[in-house]
Amino acid sequence: MQRWRGVTDLPGDWGRCVVTIGVFDGVHKGHQALISRTVETARQRGLPSVVLTFDPHPMEVVRPGSHPAQLTTLTRKAELVERLGVDVFAVLPFTPELSRLSAEEFVHEILVDRLHVATVIVGENFRFGHKAAGTVETLKTLGRRFGFTAHEARLQGLSSSEDGEPTEITYSSTYVRSCIDAGDVVAAAEALGRPHRLEGIVVRGEGRGRHLGYPTANLSLPRFAAVPADGVYACWFVRQWRGEEQRLPAAVSVGTNPTFSGRERTVEAFVLDFDDDLYGQHVALDFVRRLRGQIAFDTPEALVEQIDDDVVRTRRVLER
Repeated sequence: MQRWRGVTDLPGDWGRCVVTIGVFDGVHKGHQALISRTVETARQRGLPSVVLTFDPHPMEVVRPGSHPAQLTTLTRKAELVERLGVDVFAVLPFTPELSRLSAEEFVHEILVDRLHVATVIVGENFRFGHKAAGTVETLKTLGRRFGFTAHEARLQGLSSSEDGEPTEITYSSTYVRSCIDAGDVVAAAEALGRPHRLEGIVVRGEGRGRHLGYPTANLSLPRFAAVPADGVYACWFVRQWRGEEQRLPAAVSVGTNPTFSGRERTVEAFVLDFDDDLYGQHVALDFVRRLRGQIAFDTPEALVEQIDDDVVRTRRVLER
């Protein structure tokens, strides 16, 4: 898969293409269905498939300070998109100038002049152009003028119903964020088609975990990372080791350490059966299940007793 930053310098042999457009935060099941349809349409027409996305999130430019919690980093998003067979992952820097383009200007300057689109496939609620004035119908009208076709698709994926039969559900990034914010990482994983992942750099913490017999890896996270509700979780701890992805079981605490009157919210992972230096490493946490909420204990000894139980429960959950 080719990865572009902007669309100003296309390859010399670039012809026409099939494009889907969106933020695609989370690349959830609905996004996957939309992108897969784009890939299939492109293959049927013998054209390259393009995922056109934006960085930073448009909300941060249009209304600074309103950036929603981020489900996937840009690098992770590209990795997930590549798995779906996309030919080109194009990131359009979202600037104040871009936000002021009208719907017609966006189509003419980006889709027609730069990408030479033959077909555009977007979600049914897709909006674009200055003040989000453009709709799917606008896109179809402009397509007739500029010589491309436009189609909308529902952001649907398969989920299991109560009787175990697969059923179609419409997904959204907002729904996934609400699940994570509530600590329901199981529901989030159902919508994503995989566990919710947090990525960060291991940094030095207070050292209390090692003193208690449970040394933890403290993560420094990206600014807008979607952090689950406070509590303890069974997770997979993921790192690169000798050129391969290593997955290790971990009990992860999210919160302010109320037993020690903590104020700063942290994410700390106790990696089971592991004792190696992790400082400075880029790692990830895949959240599998919430074990309990955050609790303030009267003594460090009571906290250790609870951690003992958390570790046992973590093993049971991940062994399944």
